[in-house]
Amino acid sequence: MTLKILWAFAAALSLANCSTPTEKPKSQQAPQTKQALVIGTFHYNNPGADVAKTKNFDIMGSAAQDQLEEISEKIKDFAPDRVFVEWPYDEQSELDSLYQLYLEDRYFSNDSLSNFYLKNEIFQLAFRTAKKIGLPKVTAIDYNNTEFPFDSVMTVVATQKQKILEKEFSEGIQQFTQVFDEKIESGSSLLELTYYLNTEEMRQLSNRFHTQTPLLVGDQTNFIGPYLAAEWHKRNLYMWSLAQKATQKNDQRIVLLLGASHIATIKDFIDQNKDWGTVELEELFNFQDQNH
Repeated sequence: MTLKILWAFAAALSLANCSTPTEKPKSQQAPQTKQALVIGTFHYNNPGADVAKTKNFDIMGSAAQDQLEEISEKIKDFAPDRVFVEWPYDEQSELDSLYQLYLEDRYFSNDSLSNFYLKNEIFQLAFRTAKKIGLPKVTAIDYNNTEFPFDSVMTVVATQKQKILEKEFSEGIQQFTQVFDEKIESGSSLLELTYYLNTEEMRQLSNRFHTQTPLLVGDQTNFIGPYLAAEWHKRNLYMWSLAQKATQKNDQRIVLLLGASHIATIKDFIDQNKDWGTVELEELFNFQDQNH
């Protein structure tokens, strides 16, 4: 996986005694455009591949597992036709094999699977949701043939003595890491973390980090910053392209379960497309609250 700023995902709130809604949310009422439920998440298995390093969240704990059940139930109510995930698109067959193990209830009993496969958000949330819906597959759309030369960017910033940019990069990462760690330490739920990282403020921060601030790096003969931004846009454009191509004519609703930094960028692409609209996870939960 390429480097990125990191983000997080979350869930809570018991639905055990909730009554069934008498009408569907606006997003489910015969939409004129196709609807994409955009869910930005952190990597539950926390492989340490992101630019910002944060504390681990106990995704296997009972509280998190209960919250994953709640989230997957809400997504099931949304009734998506397809679920797209951050897995290499050219390794779909491997993902299909893992999903088949999951469907056969042989997933968690398979001793050959590492923590990555047991804790990753694809397997903890996407597989869980797709199985409940009855989907035959979970679709991979990640495109890994790009670069994210953040170390090179920071080297140029230091060499050119661009102190303001250096401070913006380093303090932005430090601030996010500190806030995210504090939320975990204070006991924030999976849903609370998700809402936090899918706010407009956090998405704007991510896009600034990935595609705006890098454009100012170096002098007029150096393009490492724009190159980083272009590579980031390329990866996300390819992902969104793959999702659209895999969406059939009669499909009305899809789920994009990706790292929150990817969602921040891809949502901008979707917002510019008149044939598509977006739905937030928080909307699904809020609709349920309003009908109690």
